[in-house]
Amino acid sequence: MGRKLPPFAAVKAFEAAARHLSFKQAADELCLSPSAVSHQIRALEDYLDTALFERSGNTIALTLTGEGYAGKLTHLLDAFDESTRSITQSGPRTFGVLCTPGFAARWLVPRLHRLSFGDRVRLRVSVGAPSLDFSSNESDVVIQWQDDPVPGLVTEPLMSSNRYPVISPELRARENIQSPEDLLRVRLMHDEVLDAWPEWFSAAGLETPEMPRGPTFPNCELSTTAAEQGQGVSLAYDMMVRGTLASGRLVRLFDAVTMPVVIYSVTYPEARRDDEMVREFREWIFSEMAHDVPSIAAQ
Repeated sequence: MGRKLPPFAAVKAFEAAARHLSFKQAADELCLSPSAVSHQIRALEDYLDTALFERSGNTIALTLTGEGYAGKLTHLLDAFDESTRSITQSGPRTFGVLCTPGFAARWLVPRLHRLSFGDRVRLRVSVGAPSLDFSSNESDVVIQWQDDPVPGLVTEPLMSSNRYPVISPELRARENIQSPEDLLRVRLMHDEVLDAWPEWFSAAGLETPEMPRGPTFPNCELSTTAAEQGQGVSLAYDMMVRGTLASGRLVRLFDAVTMPVVIYSVTYPEARRDDEMVREFREWIFSEMAHDVPSIAAQ
């Protein structure tokens, strides 16, 4: 029996629109007009004799059938793309890793020389949360913030950490920081995401104190860098600042810590689960983590 396959152009248009939930963004990706994308999707719905999108004015949403079909198509197209690249690429294959600037600078880069194919890694950093759209992020693996699951992707928690205050040695001496109460009179660096100063002060025995004013940064890397420059005190993740503490550029303050949370995960498409380089990178990065936190690597 021959295969019953829908028009490939219509499949591509639908899969892109389903990923973006936007005909316009799908059109930009495919170098088509939005009306052409809409026409292709209508043709696919006619072919399947079922609605794939619910349309209301300028907004679209996947039907239950459309959601299930889109997930399967994304896996198939990812696998198709990988098979094609393995044939068309000449010379040694590069391996794309997308992550945050902080993870790259403070954890990944100092260890990358121990990866067997580290010289072929194409490292990219993101200014915000790393994109998990593997059709456009030019990456094989993403080190994403936290461990939010995404359909069609494998997400494995990599790094958990507690937090404690850090300060430059010069600022600590100048401000004569001796107790947690002393932090209430200095400038505190705040994070836009998961700012945990109230939790830390509670752990230090100071319930709901009035927080000193200070700048708010979009990520912990910027607030930690500001602390290195002597601008104030940052609430740093232990796993991210061990090297900086060892170098003497920052000093840890006090024994109190916040509860640990997952801060980074390894994410890649399910269709790439058996890819040799993905598998080797995954084994390597969890092995590296085992040197720092054995319990995380054992998950």
